[in-house]
Amino acid sequence: MRITFIALILICFGLTASLAQTNYSVKGKVADTVSNSNLVNASVSVISAKDSILQKFTRVKDDGTFTITNLNKGKFILVATYPGYADFVERFTLDSAHTTHSFGTVSMLLKERLLKEVIVKGKAAAIKIKGDTTEFNPAAYNIQPNSKVEDLLKQLPGIEVDKDGKITAQGQTVKKVLVDGEEFFGDDPTLVTKNLRADMVDRVQLYDKKSDQAAFTGIDDGVKDKTINIKLKEDKKNGYFGKLDGGIGTDGYYQGQALFNRFKGKQKFSLYGTLGNNGKTGLGWEDNNKYGGGGGMEMSDDGGFYFFSGGGDDLDNFSGRYNGEGKPIARTGGAHFDTKWNGDKESLNANYKIGSLTVDGTKNTQTLNSFPGNISNVNSDETNHNYLFRQKLDLNYQVKIDSMQNLKITADGTLRNTNTRSNFATKTARLDGSLINSNGRDNTADVDSKVFNASAFYTKKFKKKSRTLSVNFRTSIDESDSKGFLKSKTTFFDSVGVFKRDTTIDQFKANKTRSTNINTNITYTEPLVKDFTLALSYAISVNNANNDRRTFNKPVSTASAYSALDSLYSSDYKLNQLSNQGGAVFNLQKKSFTFNFGTKVAGVKFKQVDEFGRRSDLVRNFTNWFPQASFQYKISKQSSIRVSYNGNTTQPSLDDIQPVLVNTDPLNIRNGNAGLKPSFTNRYNISYNSYKVISNQYIWISGSYSTTSNPIVSNVVRDTTTGISTYKSSNLNRSTSNFWANSYFERKIPGVDINAGFELSANGNTYYNLSNNILNETKSYSYSGSLRFSKYKEKKYDAWISGGPNYTVNSSSLNKTLNNNGRGFNANGGFNIYLPGKFQIGSDGNYTYNAPTKSFPQDFRRFLLNANISRTFFKDALKAAISGNDLLNQNTGYNRSGAANIITQERYTTIRRYFMFSLTWDFNKVGGGAPKK
Repeated sequence: MRITFIALILICFGLTASLAQTNYSVKGKVADTVSNSNLVNASVSVISAKDSILQKFTRVKDDGTFTITNLNKGKFILVATYPGYADFVERFTLDSAHTTHSFGTVSMLLKERLLKEVIVKGKAAAIKIKGDTTEFNPAAYNIQPNSKVEDLLKQLPGIEVDKDGKITAQGQTVKKVLVDGEEFFGDDPTLVTKNLRADMVDRVQLYDKKSDQAAFTGIDDGVKDKTINIKLKEDKKNGYFGKLDGGIGTDGYYQGQALFNRFKGKQKFSLYGTLGNNGKTGLGWEDNNKYGGGGGMEMSDDGGFYFFSGGGDDLDNFSGRYNGEGKPIARTGGAHFDTKWNGDKESLNANYKIGSLTVDGTKNTQTLNSFPGNISNVNSDETNHNYLFRQKLDLNYQVKIDSMQNLKITADGTLRNTNTRSNFATKTARLDGSLINSNGRDNTADVDSKVFNASAFYTKKFKKKSRTLSVNFRTSIDESDSKGFLKSKTTFFDSVGVFKRDTTIDQFKANKTRSTNINTNITYTEPLVKDFTLALSYAISVNNANNDRRTFNKPVSTASAYSALDSLYSSDYKLNQLSNQGGAVFNLQKKSFTFNFGTKVAGVKFKQVDEFGRRSDLVRNFTNWFPQASFQYKISKQSSIRVSYNGNTTQPSLDDIQPVLVNTDPLNIRNGNAGLKPSFTNRYNISYNSYKVISNQYIWISGSYSTTSNPIVSNVVRDTTTGISTYKSSNLNRSTSNFWANSYFERKIPGVDINAGFELSANGNTYYNLSNNILNETKSYSYSGSLRFSKYKEKKYDAWISGGPNYTVNSSSLNKTLNNNGRGFNANGGFNIYLPGKFQIGSDGNYTYNAPTKSFPQDFRRFLLNANISRTFFKDALKAAISGNDLLNQNTGYNRSGAANIITQERYTTIRRYFMFSLTWDFNKVGGGAPKK
């Protein structure tokens, strides 16, 4: 009984202590600042100051008062909100000395009455996390006058924009920038980010864009593109805006740009044109079709599979992009129109683009080749001229047939012409300096290509929840007609570098390719039990193609045209492919988590016929597996974690299979291998993001790891006497691995209003190749870290700086004494100061350092410094500026990389120091609310 009595006393004390710990409260009254009227039903919340977790909330009573009881002791934040009024935010503490906190009358202020002299306690949440979407509120950031979306993006945590406008978010490249969820000029994000006004933006949404199929069914299929969606303010969707920009500089540099946008409610109409040779405008666009190029197979965005006819085109080697190499001249233009009508049941999005890009330049490439018992240095000087002309039209029509049915029809067509001229002077030497060979060659090519794609995507929902049917039909036609010349002279030397012999090549090449693809995919989802759904799919794909490559030699005995067919480098293949694919995926959807798993399997048959009749028909039958699983858990409203797995079979490309020699580079010959087998890749992904409202703290962590079994690797056989390498793909009986990881943390430093963040990233792979039939293991890893600080003061200044070290591992097992392991450092920063008299000065810089390595004993240092001074006129509509690019004249084109048994260092011509005077007129007449219907 004594023990029981003591226990009872302890329990009583415990209950008393427990009650005491929650015997804390707050009270007050909420009223309008001016009229002093009670704001009935206003929301009052108590949030933990430490972790921003909601503790209690209530509604204001009819007499305007509120009381919240049963709180613990500690530090808290009171938040009062009411529609149309600025939020009230105030910190307070509850402890044993202050068990009740009285706020008295909480005075709320109408937003429309806010004046500059009024200080508002509290600010809108900068970030919201909604499932896979991270949403940024521009109102929480400082937007300078006449700034563009690009300037806004640079302030957002986890997002970086480089000097060319390329956007990286959460460690991945952003492939699409949408406006109100719609394509805006298709495939060039910079047309949005560099031209759309930042003060028109209501929200910036960052997410992984799912395929149409996954977005409709809600079942993840593993297809995602990092995407930014710019949501406009409603009162900015009525009116017109744009800009005219022109500049002339030293050393013949110039730029010009015109953009006009007319927004009227549900309609958007835009025109643009660019002209420049300084790499600043009109250089970001590229062909965006998926059916051109080499052979192979990939998963489409609707879960089906597409097979390329391939063979590729060794003459078509210009991508149509400017990447900083050489001197560009760009001329582009386009038009955009999108609209909705019939009560938003129908919509149309159309884009037309036309333009040309010319790039001239020189490049020096130093390559260290490691072969068993043989190491050589290759020095190559290249002069090139590349020209591209392209037109592209795309249309997207959607109609809501009724509340349960939708139809989406898309079509695009591209006409493309490229003209390339390249001259090479190459020397291959041993480590003692004695020559193995020297080569001089000229490559010229003219390529005309046509691409047409069309699709129809039909979806239907049934009355039973989660029961759906979708049908996706796609077709494509891809044609290419290439003509070019190869003229080459190679000199070979003996083992001590003495002249041995010469060989010459003088050939005309004509390539014609055509492929037609038809694919139909049907998906049906059925709810098995509550929140548990099964998705069944079936797809059939037919691909017919031909690849005709002809090489002609010029007869030595006559001066006639190229008339002698060279059968060694000529081929004519026809291909017929048939694929049947089925799949089953299970999906469990709960309030706090989503889990799905399943697989797709495709049986593929293809037959390749040699029209020359030199080889027997190549018939292949194989099976592809695509297992998948993903789990997403919503930890809280502002944090979530996602884990996923995808497996896929990869078939060898037809360039790998076809036994056709390609001698475009006579020192490096490519051949096919008809005996190749498919490889299989397992890929694991994880991501976590979290945002704390009060402390403005943002965390993003993501990573991926993959292994590939039976990989398709390069088998390089080198003739040690001539230095000629022949490349042929082979399967390897071991696995390769690949990984990447990225983490980002940012938080506002209290008191000084500075955003501080740091980023850590790592990526790498371990892969293999065969070098003279000896296995070579290559390790390539890269690690980096950086700190970032930024501070913005509206209409006064903005400044930012980031930088950190990096370390690269690049080694080959064939030669462990030579590697490209080395450290480096990168930093960039800048500032803008807004001076009296409407003057503004600014500067930005980028510093790069790469230390010497065993392969390349020279270090590399480069500091790019730019500056500008400007003044605005006519209510800031007109801006005159003088700018200097690369003030220190250090912009040396440079790149160092390694792969397999080859380590390469490149130096190339690029745009260097110049000064420019420019005028920019921003015109803007938007507002007045949405138009009346």
